[in-house]
Amino acid sequence: MSSPTRASEIHGLRGWRRVALWPLGLLTRLWGRSLHIVGSPETLRNLAKIDEPVAFTLWHNRLFITSEIFRRYRQGRPIYGLVSPSKDGAWLEAFFSLVGIRAVRGSSHKLGREAVTALVEVMRAGNDIGITPDGPRGPIYEFKAGGLIVARRVQAPLLLLGCSFESSWQLRSWDRFHLPAPFSTVRVYCELVPSSTLSDREASAAHLERRLLAMSPDPAPSLNVV
Repeated sequence: MSSPTRASEIHGLRGWRRVALWPLGLLTRLWGRSLHIVGSPETLRNLAKIDEPVAFTLWHNRLFITSEIFRRYRQGRPIYGLVSPSKDGAWLEAFFSLVGIRAVRGSSHKLGREAVTALVEVMRAGNDIGITPDGPRGPIYEFKAGGLIVARRVQAPLLLLGCSFESSWQLRSWDRFHLPAPFSTVRVYCELVPSSTLSDREASAAHLERRLLAMSPDPAPSLNVV
């Protein structure tokens, strides 16, 4: 699905470039399936709740586990993520497709009108979306209030998703992206936030930032940064 951005402005990935990503997609799927994912009964109930579309909301550096969470607990429901219409976005869209995430192409700058329109259409069609409120460039762990616009407009709940890692590597990226060690344990935390509680956008963003921080503890600085 594409946003109202003109088709001529959306870059795609074709031919050998798309094929070249296939081994990385396969590795990511196998890596995800090796993880031991655990959570409380309430968390697992929230993850498996599929009677209405939700806006999955998690920090940018926890994105690695998203496709595996959906494969295990969402019974094949599609999830859509916002991807830039740029050439860099074309690579990300192609990778997403290989790991089971669908893309909405549109500008993520301050979650502008085009991006909001596209994501609203996706949710009104009964699909889930993924939101990283500190993405795509940070600052890390800052919940931007724009991340609430779509859920408020559709009156859909947020599903806060956090996790802690038994063992992981962290990249030297702006978000200190986590790569859980294969075959390690990932403990997930999930809270359902009704749209009726989001009337005050700024106050809600501050509260949700605190909740996501509590649900996604980072290890003390160590040798796991690569």
